[in-house]
Amino acid sequence: MTLLTVKNLSKTFDTGRGPIHAVRDVSLSAGEGECLAIVGESGSGKTTFANMLLGLLAATSGEIIFDGKPLQPRRSARDRQAIQLVQQNPLSSLNPKRTIGASVRLVLDTHRIGDRANRWKTVERALEAVGIPGDMRTRAPSSLSGGQRQRVGIARALACHPRLLVLDEPTSALDVLVQARILRLLNQLREDRGLAYIFITHDLAVVRNIADRVAVFQSGKLVELGTTEQIFSYPQDGYTRSLIGAVPVVDENELALRNKLAVTP
Repeated sequence: MTLLTVKNLSKTFDTGRGPIHAVRDVSLSAGEGECLAIVGESGSGKTTFANMLLGLLAATSGEIIFDGKPLQPRRSARDRQAIQLVQQNPLSSLNPKRTIGASVRLVLDTHRIGDRANRWKTVERALEAVGIPGDMRTRAPSSLSGGQRQRVGIARALACHPRLLVLDEPTSALDVLVQARILRLLNQLREDRGLAYIFITHDLAVVRNIADRVAVFQSGKLVELGTTEQIFSYPQDGYTRSLIGAVPVVDENELALRNKLAVTP
């Protein structure tokens, strides 16, 4: 079932040097429980697109439909709760003056989720769901590893009981081994909770391990959209082929694919 539909979405910034068309007439959709990756180089419009989904930026034109209803420029509390963000840098996304438990508790208080007297128990359950012992809620963010901090960021988003997570480069600040653990966690949470993901990244090596479908952005335009298998095995656009050509090779089959893409007109 379709959860998110984007129709002809555009965002133009007016500057002293003229307009900048950050997102240009993008249309796509994402289903319940689906992970749709948005990929492209820096400046391709990925983050601007994500910020419009979150209601942090107003669209210049177009429409965002969530669960069958158009989202308004000023989001309702219910809509804000249903679409949550997991940020790129797990350290800067957490207030260093708050314990990790207090950071998770803040979203519960803001959205008035659950009984006030039981919210600390909810905080502990949210942390435990991402592999952080509940009794660590009194720890400061600086005392945790990068992977643990990102787990806290995920827990904070999950505490709102969202239906859609927008993940903005959630593994780019982590080393390869920690990346793999976070991706396994995200896949497990999606399977257990039926969450939908919009996964913003420039790293196609990560995309292969999490996405059902891939949308390729270039200069604000959607240039290609397909299943992960289609995008990696039979890319149609030259820009997509160049992105795939930059993915690290790990076996002979991938090397053969890269060579094929290099000569495909």
